[in-house]
Amino acid sequence: MEASSIEQITRMVIQAIGSHEEKDTGFIVPIGVSARHVHLTQEHVEVLFGPGYQLTKKKDLMGGQFASNETVTIVGLKLRAIENVRILGPVRKASQVEVSATDAIKLGMNVPVRESGDIKGSAAVALVGPKGALYLKEGCIVAMRHIHMSPKDAEAAGVKDGDIVSVKADNERGTIFNHVKIRVDESFTLEMHIDTDEANAAQIKTGNTVTIIK
Repeated sequence: MEASSIEQITRMVIQAIGSHEEKDTGFIVPIGVSARHVHLTQEHVEVLFGPGYQLTKKKDLMGGQFASNETVTIVGLKLRAIENVRILGPVRKASQVEVSATDAIKLGMNVPVRESGDIKGSAAVALVGPKGALYLKEGCIVAMRHIHMSPKDAEAAGVKDGDIVSVKADNERGTIFNHVKIRVDESFTLEMHIDTDEANAAQIKTGNTVTIIK
């Protein structure tokens, strides 16, 4: 075999190995698909469910949160409604409704993409419970996609709280998600949260994985 052919084959092998190593060393994150849900203050829990009412736990979630047994109906500005929307506990300092972009269209609302907790100037929405109803002047958002991780995971991934990264879903759709916020806390379990619209478009389910792009 000629020396030029050997050199060409060698380069191809080195490139293939380098590509494989790059793929293998990416930081892998499991996916959690987040459906529409509601966070409430204790005051608003009592408006919707009655004086002194306490949310009851259905399932534990990360960071001390839980899915409650209680649900409400969310009503948009054109009186379009979505029923049986689950409340997440424990109670918060401010009430917040998280929907997908498709939900927002169904409700007839213009809902901004925001990080959870950033509700100033967000969309107005009404909530109806078994004992009452309330109107929120602001509080309805489409949640910004984000990754929860512990400080140890953040160190391993080479990121810090508040960083914005991109991730790749290496499936047949080959989707790349940009503008993914890193959220770091000791109570967090490693998981990227996307909403149902994003999951359906990328053919991703809870438990699938993505890789942080360096």
